[in-house]
Amino acid sequence: MATLKAPITEQDHIQGNVEAACTLLEYGDYQCPHCGAAYPLVKNLQKHFGNRMRFAYRNFPMTQLHAEAEAAAVVAEFAGTHGKFWEMHDALFENQDRLGDDLFAELATQLGLDAAELQQAMAKRTLTDRVRADFSSGIRSGVNGTPTFFINDRRYDRPRDYDTMVSAIEEALAE
Repeated sequence: MATLKAPITEQDHIQGNVEAACTLLEYGDYQCPHCGAAYPLVKNLQKHFGNRMRFAYRNFPMTQLHAEAEAAAVVAEFAGTHGKFWEMHDALFENQDRLGDDLFAELATQLGLDAAELQQAMAKRTLTDRVRADFSSGIRSGVNGTPTFFINDRRYDRPRDYDTMVSAIEEALAE
């Protein structure tokens, strides 16, 4: 079983109780349809486990398959520099079928971010290093597709359905 090689730190995007007994980490791609399908699943798991589980997200844009994946990750990171990563994360998945410059500017404006500043950040590629660092950490941990989940630093290779994932997280909590 593959294990997480790059430990979760305060530099990661984390939701929930930072001291939770269980961590669910997703390596994801905003344009990946499988990640889009997993998005509501993760929300339901967060609701079910509450403060017993924290959720972390790392970028793993599959650029050979998804032309807008890296740009979307950069947009999320830009929002993160303004304390709005999770709002943008959710908005990107909820508008997955419209990814592109127009949507990115629209979402930035909706979140109270400066769309011109976002364009500059994208043109200068200032946040691409962060996205690529996430990607590299995934490669080192055996990630080769999205979404890839880790539960308490162990890659989750079972079916990605609600009941099976609830069981796996319960097992991790019991350890």
